Amino acid sequence: MDRIAARTRHQSENADKAKVRSDSAKLEQNDTRERIRPEKPHKGEHAPGHGDKEHDKTTGQKRSFFRPPLVLLVVGAILLLLIGAGILWWLHARNFESTDDAFIDARIVRLAPQIEGQVAHVYAEDNQLVQPGQLLVVIDPSDAQTRLDQALAQQRQAESQISQARSQINTLDANHQQALSSITSVQAQAQLAAQDLARYRELAQLNPRAVSQQQLDQAEANVRNTAAQVAAADRQAQSIVTQRAGSQAQVKAYEAQVQAYKAQVEQARITLSRTRIVAPVAGHIAQKTVAAGNFIQPGQQMMAIVPLQMWVTANFKETQLDRMRAGQMVDVSVDACPNADISGHVDSIQRGAGQAFALLPPENATGNFVKVVQRVPVKIVLDNVPEDCPIGPGMSVSPRVRVR
Repeated sequence: MDRIAARTRHQSENADKAKVRSDSAKLEQNDTRERIRPEKPHKGEHAPGHGDKEHDKTTGQKRSFFRPPLVLLVVGAILLLLIGAGILWWLHARNFESTDDAFIDARIVRLAPQIEGQVAHVYAEDNQLVQPGQLLVVIDPSDAQTRLDQALAQQRQAESQISQARSQINTLDANHQQALSSITSVQAQAQLAAQDLARYRELAQLNPRAVSQQQLDQAEANVRNTAAQVAAADRQAQSIVTQRAGSQAQVKAYEAQVQAYKAQVEQARITLSRTRIVAPVAGHIAQKTVAAGNFIQPGQQMMAIVPLQMWVTANFKETQLDRMRAGQMVDVSVDACPNADISGHVDSIQRGAGQAFALLPPENATGNFVKVVQRVPVKIVLDNVPEDCPIGPGMSVSPRVRVR
């Protein structure tokens, strides 16, 4: 029993000594860590970071990357360059005004017939380039040609009636001259008969036996007969004058008919010419809806022509118009041709915001008012357009105006 108790005490003493040695080792390790641990920097001092690559020779701590003067100079120079570049960019950008509220604009020509009829031929294709005067559509001309022939026939008939009336006037003029000659002749006979009667009467007063009563009666009858002949010749001459006046009036009436028929002929020719529809301007065909065999009515749209002359309508804010003037150069970027170099110039600025021309313009005098920056249309004429750039009305563009 004593031997077992002694062994137990010996094992307990060995365990106590091992625990003491373990505690001594831990204390020594903690003291070592405390000696090599860096001291916390005071307030205002730079704390070493994980990015330090060098150690201080005296303290053994890593040095900061941003402490060397060269690095600070480089960073400061970069900041100064960025600030200077920003100022230069602002000075340059303030001389330009741009907007993305802009589009290609043009006065589209819409073709419609002026007469009704059946389409005989169509010579235009979709998107085709046409020139002024080029034939596009032909309407069946048979009805218009018939009306023209009828008007021409009526005109020729009236002109022949004028010729007949003028010939009759010439005949009446000749008859009138003849009647005047007859009047002169019968007047001479009447004067001679009157003289004979006067001589017979004078002779009968001087010597009643020298002149018989029969001779006096015959002389008086001769005077009455020649006077009647003079009156008849006068009446005939007056009748010829009246007939000539009627013929002249008839000629004027026929001449008026001829003028009316000429107007009908001209109208028929205009109608016939309207059966051939030609291009009024140079441009490209668009929205073609007509085909051979269609029956069309006056005013029915057949196709449209987009003219070659186009411009840009840019809706700038009214605050952007301070230094914008007509004639200033413009750089135009077209969405459909991003690589195209297109330039233009400001043609004019509309006098009034777009809302003033709306169907229902605002009435700011009624109700509550909130000021809104308005947009004003500016017309920009394109100076050069590449042939391979298919621009057209409604396409989006982004103009940039040089306002300096």
